[in-house]
Amino acid sequence: VLEVLSKEFPVRRLQVDSKYVSPPPDTMKRIKEERELVGSIFQHVSESRYWRGPFIAPVSGEVISSFGKRSILNGVPRSPHSGTDFRSARGTDIRSPNHGRVVLVRNLYFAGNTVIIDHGLGLYSYFAHLSAFNVKPGDRVEKGQVIGKVGATGRVTGPHLHWSLRLNGARVDPISLVEVLSDFVDP
Repeated sequence: VLEVLSKEFPVRRLQVDSKYVSPPPDTMKRIKEERELVGSIFQHVSESRYWRGPFIAPVSGEVISSFGKRSILNGVPRSPHSGTDFRSARGTDIRSPNHGRVVLVRNLYFAGNTVIIDHGLGLYSYFAHLSAFNVKPGDRVEKGQVIGKVGATGRVTGPHLHWSLRLNGARVDPISLVEVLSDFVDP
């Protein structure tokens, strides 16, 4: 039996460029198309498992914003934080947390330069705010392979890496996955 308990999440208050809180009308079509594209990626479940063994953190920087924090941007409440933010200098190498297949490499309105990796069986890593890409769609990546560089693109207050995970469409705390699978050995 799994008991689900309620949890109080901390709040983060950020000041960002106003166009990321109240987007201009001429960007709404782009935002909608990007939301649909990313949603369709997360709905696909690859039949194969690409990941092997434990997951690793993509950068060694300190966690500066954790999964689930309530976000208030320019005084306006927004969705809870869907990933983990790591403090890292612009240009720091970002490494794939595990084996996978690159399914998206592109600039998105809110996330800036973004890479999505399919780890198989419905598990995806989503990396945002990059300054440079080292992969392209269709590339197979190995755990630890450099996929891009830390940046400050999209809705940010400075350089950092945002890493989100989706498992069959559900948001998953990346740090919890790293910890849970730390001793995992492939059969």
